[in-house]
Amino acid sequence: VQLQASGGGLVQAGDSLRLVCAASGGRAFSDYTMGWFRQAPGKEREFVAAVSKSGKSAHYLRSLEGRFAISRDNGENTVYLQMSSLNPEDTAVYYCAADPFKVVATVQYGMKFWGTGTLVTVSS
Repeated sequence: VQLQASGGGLVQAGDSLRLVCAASGGRAFSDYTMGWFRQAPGKEREFVAAVSKSGKSAHYLRSLEGRFAISRDNGENTVYLQMSSLNPEDTAVYYCAADPFKVVATVQYGMKFWGTGTLVTVSS
């Protein structure tokens, strides 16, 4: 499966932003558990959020719960990451990822397929 993330940009602290990841090829999109990760400058990549194949379950990095929301549209082969109350610490390249064998609780340990990233920069 090929994954293309988009929607990043330069925003101010307190703003909201929605990232989009479009999938193509591979299995049916609904066969994949989907996730978002991010990598800030000079830091390791970290898990952000995951959504189940049906979209009914989600799992988040605990520190992001309440500010970030992941969702998916299986009819459009798309997964979203809605981010609110952004702060400079959210500045990172955000990546989407897919794995047909993971459940939401295990996405944080790695994914099989990775997409291109989209840069989010939050100014203070």
